[in-house]
Amino acid sequence: MNGNSSSNLYCVYNMLHFIEKNYDQEVSIKQLEEVSHYSYRNIQRIFKYTCGETIGAYQKRLRVENAYKLMLYTKENITSIALQVGFANLASFSKAFKQHFHCSPKEAKLNKTLLFSEAGIAPVESGVVLQPEIIYLPPLKVYYESAFISYENSEIELLWERFMKNEFPDAGTAYFGVIADDPLITEELNCRYDVCTSEQAINKQLPSKVIMGGRYAQFIHTGTYETIEETYKNIYSGWMLESDLEFAPTPIIERYLKHVDNSDTKEDQLTSILLPLK
Repeated sequence: MNGNSSSNLYCVYNMLHFIEKNYDQEVSIKQLEEVSHYSYRNIQRIFKYTCGETIGAYQKRLRVENAYKLMLYTKENITSIALQVGFANLASFSKAFKQHFHCSPKEAKLNKTLLFSEAGIAPVESGVVLQPEIIYLPPLKVYYESAFISYENSEIELLWERFMKNEFPDAGTAYFGVIADDPLITEELNCRYDVCTSEQAINKQLPSKVIMGGRYAQFIHTGTYETIEETYKNIYSGWMLESDLEFAPTPIIERYLKHVDNSDTKEDQLTSILLPLK
C-alpha cells in the first residue's frame, strides 16, 4: 500500500477499519471526517490514490462480496442476506450483485460447487479428511500493516520481511496474518492481507485494531508457508463442503505458532488456520 506520508497511511488504515466494521450501514460525511481527521474532499482523494477505488465503491464491494460469502458458507436465504449486508431491498441488491459478479445472486448460490472447482477445489477422493478443533478466542488488540496482494507466498514473504524490520519484544510477542478478503470471491488486485503482532514495535508507532473475538474452526498446518495452499485445499474440499457448520463473513486469521525465527527446522514450523464461525 503506497501513501504520501505516514499520516496519510494511518488515515487510510483508520478508514478501512471503520468501513469494514460499518459496511452494512449508511456512513455519513461527518463520521468519515471524524475518523480520518481530514476534510471529506481530502480523504476521498487520499483513499482513491492509495486503494485504487472510491470510499463508496469500496463499501459497495464489501456489501456484495460479504453477501457472496454468506451465500457460499451459510444456509440463509438471499432476501435475508441482502438486508443483512445493508441493501434496502432484494431488487437493489440483485442489481448491484449482477453488476459486480456478472451473474444473479440465485445463479451464484446454486453454482457454489462450480466456483470451488474453478479455483481448483474439488471433493477429496482420499480417505484423509482434516478435522478442526472448535475454539472460542477472545478479542485481541494487534499492531499491523496492510497491503493489497495476490496472496502468493513470495508477496507475503516480502511483506513480512519489511514488517519484521521493526523491532518487537522477544518475549510474549505473537504474530498473525489476517486474510481480509476471500480470494475465491475478490479480484486479485483488491485482496488485502494484514501483518499483525500482539506487541507494539519498539522503533515505530504502528496503527492498532482488534481481531478475533468469537468461535473459530482451528486447523494446524505443519511445515513452511510454501505448502499451506495444499492445507487450504484440503480444508475447503475435504471438510468445508461437507460441514454442517455455518461460517461468518469475517476474515480468516493465521497465527504463526512456530515460524522461521523460533523453530529449528522448516518441518517444525506450525501455523494455526482460524476459520470464523457464526
